[in-house]
Amino acid sequence: MLKIVIVEDESFIRKGLVHTIDWLSMGCVVCADAENGQDGLEKILTVLPDVVITDIKMPVMNGLEMVDKALEHTVFKTIILTSYTEFEYAKKAIDLRAYAYLLKPVDEDRIRELMQNVHGDIKKDREMALMLENNKAAVNNSYDINVQLEQTDNFYVAKTLERIRESWQERISIETISDELGVSASYLSRKFKDAVRHTFLDYLNGYRVQKAIQLMNTGKYRICEISDLTGFTDYKHFCSVFKKYTLSSPTKFMKKLKP
Repeated sequence: MLKIVIVEDESFIRKGLVHTIDWLSMGCVVCADAENGQDGLEKILTVLPDVVITDIKMPVMNGLEMVDKALEHTVFKTIILTSYTEFEYAKKAIDLRAYAYLLKPVDEDRIRELMQNVHGDIKKDREMALMLENNKAAVNNSYDINVQLEQTDNFYVAKTLERIRESWQERISIETISDELGVSASYLSRKFKDAVRHTFLDYLNGYRVQKAIQLMNTGKYRICEISDLTGFTDYKHFCSVFKKYTLSSPTKFMKKLKP
């Protein structure tokens, strides 16, 4: 159920929106209404709505100022109420921050269409937030491991970590590192997992995915280039590993990063 706050100084319009629109059938509920921007701001910060429907020209505080102040503390979709004569002004004044515009007198079919779109977009926003949170957890997991391993008293584990950090772009394995250190691969694998709580390969892949995300954020590379740059010689394998750690394919993840 979407939470709605309506801010409009004209009582007739405000009461009409609150009481004559069938919000429940749209999966919405009007949690609060206000007759000026100051009251509206207080209601928004109290209710924390999903959608704010507001006029621009209002006493005490106008709608634009109210929205700007509220967005410093919470996130919501803004729908601007405007007339034909003020429409161009409204579009410029909101500086494209509005989700949509509602022309007065308000048409219920148009509201229904907007709310359907809002439902879909908020669902996508929440899915994206969950995906990023899962990714953040994966990245932070690697970071936490790094912090912990700085304190390890096992010389071989410390050297293995150092090797990963220096050579993560290269083809490295627990076997090649154990040979370099003069210990058996089974011994090093066991000690590494005891200290890190992850296998060598899980840690290496997580570290590489973290680096891949950093490269994506630069906007300079294609996915196939990032695959090569992060030590994955096989593109399909890179995609499979990336999805394991972020719950998203590299292509979808990169699209979400674009403004």
